[in-house]
Amino acid sequence: MAKWENFTIWRGRLPHWRAENVTYYATFKHRRALSGPEAETLLAELRKPDDKKLEIDIICVLPEQTELIFRVKFGPNDEPYELSDVLEKAKNRANKQITKRSGEERPVFYRESYDRILRDEAEYEEFWTNILESPIKSELCEEPDEYSGLYVRDAG
Repeated sequence: MAKWENFTIWRGRLPHWRAENVTYYATFKHRRALSGPEAETLLAELRKPDDKKLEIDIICVLPEQTELIFRVKFGPNDEPYELSDVLEKAKNRANKQITKRSGEERPVFYRESYDRILRDEAEYEEFWTNILESPIKSELCEEPDEYSGLYVRDAG
């Protein structure tokens, strides 16, 4: 475990590992399937902290769950932002918009997200490829660029 800078563990319902200068994979389930416009709302809210609090490589909002790979940036006090705070705020903003339109009273997303530190380049590539191909595997499109719930950081 010594290979990660400032490594800590905290526990909600799930254990959460934190370290500085690492790449994370996170996923969370939705309480119900999202429509296309609802998925786009969530995607937009998850992208808001990109380049400010997170450096996002890929996000895929499927009807039943969301997955993303990112790195956490450092705040003004030279401490990394807490990724669960950033993700939960984005989920809350999207939830408010979706429930306002639908009239639902119950939150659309489960509260806690599963996250993990990606350990090496091979694991990163495996998770990234799985996320990219998930809309195809879910039969939502034939090519990833056809799916509006997918964001991939431009390599250029």
